[in-house]
Amino acid sequence: MAAQGRKNVHGKTGVRFKTGYTASKNKSMLRNVVTDLVLNGEVKVTSGVVKELRTLADHLVTLAKREEKYRLHAIRQAAQVLRPTVKNAKGQDALEVLFKEIGPRMAARKGGYTKSYKLGERRGDAAEVVLVRWAE
Repeated sequence: MAAQGRKNVHGKTGVRFKTGYTASKNKSMLRNVVTDLVLNGEVKVTSGVVKELRTLADHLVTLAKREEKYRLHAIRQAAQVLRPTVKNAKGQDALEVLFKEIGPRMAARKGGYTKSYKLGERRGDAAEVVLVRWAE
């Protein structure tokens, strides 16, 4: 029988179980990544994140394309996802960029607002890296 010890600490028995990657951690990571995508126009992520990122980014663009009488509610919904404290080089926050630049630019498109390009494997852990950027 293995020695009894505290979980998830280095010690006599080592690390026996890893802590789980919870739903709240996943949601927080997606909020960070989609905010970077909105501000910078592109982001490099692993292949496991791409599907969720594209879904969330497409939803935000759909919110940004809403007509004027529903605009306030759409801004509030997008504000629940995007990080408010992060700004780009021009000093704009993600909500401004989304509703003033990306929304009007994508007004003619009916979907498929993002494109993804496989870049190969990451050097440290051989995870597949994908570049996600806005469609033109």
